Amino acid sequence: MRVLTAAVLTAVLACGLTADDKKGVTVEWAGQRSTAPAGWKEETPSGNIRKGQFRLTKAEGDKDDAEVAIFFSPGGGGVDANLKRQLSVFEPAKGKEKVETKQEKIKVGKYEATYLDITGTFLKKAFPMAKESTPVPEYRQIYVIFEDKDNAVASLWLRGPTKTVEKHKKEFDEWVKNFK
Repeated sequence: MRVLTAAVLTAVLACGLTADDKKGVTVEWAGQRSTAPAGWKEETPSGNIRKGQFRLTKAEGDKDDAEVAIFFSPGGGGVDANLKRQLSVFEPAKGKEKVETKQEKIKVGKYEATYLDITGTFLKKAFPMAKESTPVPEYRQIYVIFEDKDNAVASLWLRGPTKTVEKHKKEFDEWVKNFK
């Protein structure tokens, strides 16, 4: 048994796997840094306004993975305009009169930010400026936004099927909280 344990340990060390390799990608956002959870799969941003993007594995029973998208823009229209824009991509879930939302203020490093949790039917577009959208029921988005000292807008979201977002919410919240 000792020979097998030593052989496994040698193989692990030879592959370069260390405790540090289990950490996720360090993300820089609005001059602050935080390390993403190791299980998040970094992707090439799908648009030129995205500064980063991750794919998060779907929860059992959900059809799709969730996505984390990171934005930083010197002229993004301000916090209120962006909050309205995020709300406009959701409509009430079947049987509901309005989109479910919860909004609060949080600290992201040195900045006061708005944390908006939205649940409803997501109006998915093929690309941001597309006129047509496809309603996707049982979707959720957690959106965090603030303006930096130069009034640049920093925002990010966790968006996906409701169960999948719930699966990743705790690690997402911890990641956001750790920006310094």
